Amino acid sequence: MRFRHRDGTLVHLAYCTNVHAAEDFDGVLDQLARYAEPVRDRLGADRLGLGLWLARPVADELLTTPAAVSRLRTELASRGLEVVTLNGFPYQGFHDPVVKHKVYHPDWSTAERARYTLDLAKLLAALLPDDITRGSVSTLPLAWRTEWSPGSREAAHAHLDRLGLELAELAAETGRVVRVGFEPEPGCVIETSAQAATLLSDVDKRWLGVCLDACHLAVGFEDPAAAVANLAEAGLSVIKLQVSCALQADNPSDEVVRNALRSFAEPRFLHQCTEAAPPGTDDLDAAVAGELPGHRPWRVHFHVPLHTDPPPPLRSTRGVLAQTLTELLGGPSARVDHLEVETYTWQVLPHPPADAAGLVAGLAAELNWTRRQLIDIGLEEEPW
Repeated sequence: MRFRHRDGTLVHLAYCTNVHAAEDFDGVLDQLARYAEPVRDRLGADRLGLGLWLARPVADELLTTPAAVSRLRTELASRGLEVVTLNGFPYQGFHDPVVKHKVYHPDWSTAERARYTLDLAKLLAALLPDDITRGSVSTLPLAWRTEWSPGSREAAHAHLDRLGLELAELAAETGRVVRVGFEPEPGCVIETSAQAATLLSDVDKRWLGVCLDACHLAVGFEDPAAAVANLAEAGLSVIKLQVSCALQADNPSDEVVRNALRSFAEPRFLHQCTEAAPPGTDDLDAAVAGELPGHRPWRVHFHVPLHTDPPPPLRSTRGVLAQTLTELLGGPSARVDHLEVETYTWQVLPHPPADAAGLVAGLAAELNWTRRQLIDIGLEEEPW
């Protein structure tokens, strides 16, 4: 879906396909037919954006098989779908029974992470619609904090320097600009916008910037206006916004609330939990077991659906998301042009969708909620 900001900027809205378990090319094609096109139909939209997740094996297949890239472009176009952004945070195995800390591997101290990100940029340059010349790739905030050392920092610095040069070369060769955004997340080397401003101060800001995740902002108890100001002062662009909500418990000392939270403590993903501000605990199960005192509200890194609150006594941080959208797009100038709804946790909710149709309905409802928010703050939906 495309929207026009009052300053003339074209703003793209997509949903992220890391919600689907597809780690081969056939699986990616299947998700277009089974989920993405039905979501577009349900929205009544002529065109729907996808934030594609291409796991390492899929990227390898596409890179070595030009006919596969051509087929993917054809499938996207024939189904009224388009891709201007890729989610390069998970490397592979994102729907394994247990993911947890594995999602941060390989990290930016490794050549594997640098190579994967550049490969995604090359693929995106080939997948961009004919009338679009700029794409984005989001990536992890360097690494999980406990695995970072001075040696890791030096290696990552070298990889980021090289990445900037390679993205410049890609733009010169293809005429397509692809930028990479690092996504601050609690528990990682870059947890907050302030840390991003410091730790990314030396990168080539023409090509590298930040991917803000509204769920992560909320879990960090960051004020959206202050976060955007921090990045602007550091000269870092907000290359992409992950449109997402966290889980909130206002009175976590209450046993009824704790029991409600326990229903979200599932084994696949890591659900960092904070009380009023970081530091918190690395996972929700530790928090409800007593690692956080529960004297003040908790926010949990569990991406909950945008359009509806979880059952009481819990709620979502939808207000933080609305503030973030307004801060980035409600003013005279657009401060971001790629938006990606990223509720990847549908299947691990306490009451997940019963089937593909249920997931399609949920994804469409999230996108429709976001569509209404954008229109309310002054954007206009673009016709095909």
